[in-house]
Amino acid sequence: MSTDRLDIVRPDDWHLHLRDGEALASVIGHTARRFARAIVMPNLKPPVATVGQALAYRERILAAVPAGMTFEPLMTLYLTRQTTPEEIFAAKASGQVFAVKFYPQGATTNSAAGVSDLATVYPVLEAMEQADLPLLVHGEVTDPAVDVFDREKTFIDQHMVPLRARFPNLRVVFEHITTADAVQFVQAQDKHVAATITVHHLLLNRNALFDGGVRPHHYCAPVLKREQHRRALLAAATGGDARFFLGTDSAPHPREAKLADCGCAGIFTAHAAIELYAEAFEEAGRLDRLEGFASFHGADFYRLPRNTARMVLERRAWTVPDTVPLGSSVCVPMRAGSQVPWSIVDASAG
Repeated sequence: MSTDRLDIVRPDDWHLHLRDGEALASVIGHTARRFARAIVMPNLKPPVATVGQALAYRERILAAVPAGMTFEPLMTLYLTRQTTPEEIFAAKASGQVFAVKFYPQGATTNSAAGVSDLATVYPVLEAMEQADLPLLVHGEVTDPAVDVFDREKTFIDQHMVPLRARFPNLRVVFEHITTADAVQFVQAQDKHVAATITVHHLLLNRNALFDGGVRPHHYCAPVLKREQHRRALLAAATGGDARFFLGTDSAPHPREAKLADCGCAGIFTAHAAIELYAEAFEEAGRLDRLEGFASFHGADFYRLPRNTARMVLERRAWTVPDTVPLGSSVCVPMRAGSQVPWSIVDASAG
């Protein structure tokens, strides 16, 4: 399918980092312009680990949404060794907490409070299965003996397969998958398993990390993979399978934190997310499948109503600024200084 205009149901982002404070106020407008709702990650400092903390964070997010925009944050809890079954049932009863996030300890930004062994939180996972509260999984092992490019595949073998066997009715989202191995794993599962796919993993392979020199603003976790894996992700995203849906994993970091001796992992894409997804789907010749991936599949998996407002995009190139504000600093967005071929021309809900 090739067209110069797309009219779709307003999309949602099922994996988003908003930070807090001044940084939150700086970035929330980018997402609110494009997405009706977003699953908000809980890896703040300190982590959002209780229902009370999640509800307070939700209020801060709503207060930061620019006037005239409509946006609904869908809150999550950070799974820690201190999480209790009682907190899970309270989360479900709140009506505002929609999932619990598992970070392998040390796997990514602000993951020090994560769980190193899922077996230690089996009672919590049992409560989640009973309450029908999804588990969101950052699927990488942290064993330094495992090559960084193999950590997702190893996680599948060591953790995802046993997790599915022990908790067959637990809904699981395999977050920001990056390999053909993860695609094949999800395709082999039943309706209880789904996966989010980022736009940067659809458009970039690991060569982007070394394009004329080291490119720190292309460093993310999980790291970009070979071209064969990018193509597998693109095929999964555009293939119409409802188990795959949009999750940007947009992660704002101050420029100086990305350029440090030990630079942060994360790519900021919220400024052009749906436009870049349109570019990826056009590459695959499947613009007709963007609406399902961006607007329907995630809502259906989370058992939430589909949005009714609509969004119109047109083929109208624009240049991404070199930086965007981030609190007292700036963030370098994906495609900084370069063009994006699609533009939003109407977003009826803000």
